[in-house]
Amino acid sequence: MKKTTIIAFFITLLANIAFGAEVNVFSARHYDSDIQLYKKFTAKTGIKVNIISGKDKALQKRITEEGKDSKADLYITADAGRLGAFASKGMFQNSMSKAIKAAVPANFRTSKWTGIAKRARIIYYSPERVNANDLNGMRYEDLADPKWKGRVVIRKSNNVYNQSLVASLIKNNGKKATAAWAKGVVANMARDSKGNDRAQILAVAAGEADLAVANTYYLALMLSGKKGPEQQEAAKKVLPFFPNQGDRGTHMNISGGGVLKNAPNKANAIKLLEFLLTKEAQEHIVNNTFEYPMIDGVEPHDLVKQMGLGFKQDLSTKVENYGSKQADALEVMLAAKWK
Repeated sequence: MKKTTIIAFFITLLANIAFGAEVNVFSARHYDSDIQLYKKFTAKTGIKVNIISGKDKALQKRITEEGKDSKADLYITADAGRLGAFASKGMFQNSMSKAIKAAVPANFRTSKWTGIAKRARIIYYSPERVNANDLNGMRYEDLADPKWKGRVVIRKSNNVYNQSLVASLIKNNGKKATAAWAKGVVANMARDSKGNDRAQILAVAAGEADLAVANTYYLALMLSGKKGPEQQEAAKKVLPFFPNQGDRGTHMNISGGGVLKNAPNKANAIKLLEFLLTKEAQEHIVNNTFEYPMIDGVEPHDLVKQMGLGFKQDLSTKVENYGSKQADALEVMLAAKWK
């Protein structure tokens, strides 16, 4: 680094500290590691990060009700469906800088919000009860095949991860075909939908079902031992399968964020988004949350690598569709009595 560049960096850093530069982050991501990441940002820029954590609905309600008086600069959450639905209410502003556009593939961002990490929603199976050959060429669409009757577990219809998956199916196959698919999935359920993603994996491990649908990072989390030895051992009893390798690829989703329309510190919010897409920040994210990196040149956590890296991702279905088709997705699931 040139001497003049170093001097300029410290001048900016000191100026930010002296003038009380800050950014207010409303976050529905519940990772302690994110707080550590914000501290790194402050150390680099002098911009203080004020964090307001909570559940999505509560945060969105507060931001909406406060209106022009809101101090919220940046809204961060998991799932493109949530970002898209909030954006449809006019809550974000154009904020995609050249740096963000260069870092994030177009299908994982819009003009108002961007992904900062990726996750895949895949199928898990019991190698004791399911022959791997039976999964050859399997697609999400095949979860409705009668041969899986009484063998599938998946979360409730009110789960946004499921809503986004179904929204992607509507985008690719149409609403009518997806409605028929949803009825087939319900007919194949081994039990009424209940529990979180890890509960679906645990059900397969316990022999209650043969196939489960869950996000990739949950298996890695269980294998890490962070959820206790019982879940770690259960995770070893299932194997991951990446659907739709013969056509569009496996369903991908994001964690992401956008600058809010009344942000008092817009420039600082954009700087924070840009920082989250640097190699340093991406390595921190993937090694603590087991998500996939958003940018090139960063390797996932070893436990995620073990699940397989060579799979084809669905890069043709823009994640903004998950929000625009969220209502349709919920409609077809409820019509199928997917509770």
